Amino acid sequence: MDKDDRNYWHMRPYMGPLGKPYTIAGELEKITPRTLLQLYFNTFVGANFAESCMYALDVGKTRMQVHGEEAKKTGAKPRRMFSTLRGILIEEGPRALYAGFSAMVARNFIFNSLRVLLYDIFRRRFIYVGADNKHHLAVHHAFFCGCAAGCIAQALANPFDIAKVRMQMEGRRRLMGLDKRTSNWYMEIIGIYRRSGILGMWRGVGPSCMRACLMTAGDVGSYDICKRMLKHHLELEEGLPLRFCSSMVAGLVASVLSNPADVIKSRVMNQPVDEAGRGLYYRNGFDCVAKLLREEGFFALYKGLIPCWLRLGPWSVLFWLSVEQLRVWEGQTGF
Repeated sequence: MDKDDRNYWHMRPYMGPLGKPYTIAGELEKITPRTLLQLYFNTFVGANFAESCMYALDVGKTRMQVHGEEAKKTGAKPRRMFSTLRGILIEEGPRALYAGFSAMVARNFIFNSLRVLLYDIFRRRFIYVGADNKHHLAVHHAFFCGCAAGCIAQALANPFDIAKVRMQMEGRRRLMGLDKRTSNWYMEIIGIYRRSGILGMWRGVGPSCMRACLMTAGDVGSYDICKRMLKHHLELEEGLPLRFCSSMVAGLVASVLSNPADVIKSRVMNQPVDEAGRGLYYRNGFDCVAKLLREEGFFALYKGLIPCWLRLGPWSVLFWLSVEQLRVWEGQTGF
């Protein structure tokens, strides 16, 4: 605290990087229930629009990540991205490319909407006004805000993620002569609860939350930081070119950071379970990593990276352009 010339005590402002005082973003742009609801539903609409265009690549990515187990046991040659998608189309029909889409929509209502909302709330504590009178945010603060927001959102959305992964693999199971496991996301979640209880609904939550942490930091955090840097260094104004470049960078960073955790998550969630609800292949995420590295090598962690990036890159562009355009129509500033 400091004294002024009238002998009154005042709280000293919290100092940010290079000794500059933090300015809380909420003092400059007030958060209201209306703006929070607008952001929540804007991200829900934007996420579903992006998924409707890019979802087939998510199915192909999941199939590639899980196919390593089958190839290891049968000696079959693993399929690449386009051969995977072509095989799904020929062997299972066009509808199989959108298997589990209803579970994805339900998941988006919790995961994608909540992670962007929480990130926006968390980052405001660390935004400060620099000597140039512009708002700044440190990279490490954006990273940790993204990690925290992604972890919380995924922890709540985990049952929907399990249902999505299992529904994406259902066509493959039918080709292998296995019993039908699910008909829709709601019945799949009920079935998981009946087989494995509450804990079964959060199977794979460790690698799933790790993936969500890295993906949110890479997607939302990178988008935020990239926009600020392009504005500062290239003097780009808020608009389509700025949003397009920032979202492309965000998609690439998110893909590279999250793919290993995505492989582990897909395998742990898709594995069969015994009568007690325990996984038959992996005890947990760490056991999955150890077996995968020992039996398939390090690069198995990056199975599906190309379809992951080919999906997340355009997905990020469609998502952020949609969200930002909705904000423009509502008379708000850029994210």
